[in-house]
Amino acid sequence: MPTPNDYLSISMIKAPHFRSVFISDTHLGNKDCKVEFLLHFLNNMTCDRLYLVGDIVDMWSMSKQFRWPDAHNEVIHKVIQLSHESTKVIFLPGNHDAPLQKYSGMQFGDIEIKRQYVHETAANKHYLVLHGDQCDGDVTLGRFHAWIGDKAYDALLFANRWFNLLRSWRKQSYWSLAGYIKQRVKGANKAIARYKNATTKRAKELQLDGVICGHIHHPESDMVNGIHYVNDGDWIENCSALVEDSAGNLQLIDWVVYTKKETVSELDLRHLDSKNKAA
Repeated sequence: MPTPNDYLSISMIKAPHFRSVFISDTHLGNKDCKVEFLLHFLNNMTCDRLYLVGDIVDMWSMSKQFRWPDAHNEVIHKVIQLSHESTKVIFLPGNHDAPLQKYSGMQFGDIEIKRQYVHETAANKHYLVLHGDQCDGDVTLGRFHAWIGDKAYDALLFANRWFNLLRSWRKQSYWSLAGYIKQRVKGANKAIARYKNATTKRAKELQLDGVICGHIHHPESDMVNGIHYVNDGDWIENCSALVEDSAGNLQLIDWVVYTKKETVSELDLRHLDSKNKAA
């Protein structure tokens, strides 16, 4: 598969600085983790706050087949390095790194561990930050359906992997076949709608302006019942992150699109003006 360096000379980029960065579902330890793009992202930006919104390490996958390439280790080292410098790092474990949930309220070096957190933007908007697995009971139809869903998703990632291997042989960039198919499956869209309702309900109960989550590998910004719903996506299918600028505006970045550009000013960002949407 092509790496970011196939598209971009790092020396040409002036690293952007963000007030806050939210990433989730990196699934380190999983063979479908797009670790080259993830490392490129972490090495080419700075931020005041870094939120790791769950499923950072895929303990489920590693329990079936242990896999930990050097590049995955580099991600961990980079996060620790950021926490030792000027970046506040908050880790919110998800279902794939669930054993770490019991350490909520504690610190791992300079990294805070939380089950959920309230983030205040520079625009004085308050967002509930959580992985989203807390809402599984409102989304799934039972263990059997969840098992079937997991098997179908594994097959989808298998197809996505080989599809992009073929694209790489043809010197084409990464494109998410899995995301394309998911958007066209009626059942998946219904599950996403239930998930959005469940997560925004939690934020509304806490009288907050919005919710920032991950879990379902579907980057999106939407208004649901007066609550701003933002999903920061994943690094299995989409290579996406949510960033906040100094004015408090939120933006979703598609890093694959980002790395095809020659300068930061040419970045193709999907703007999520939370200030206007949440008004």
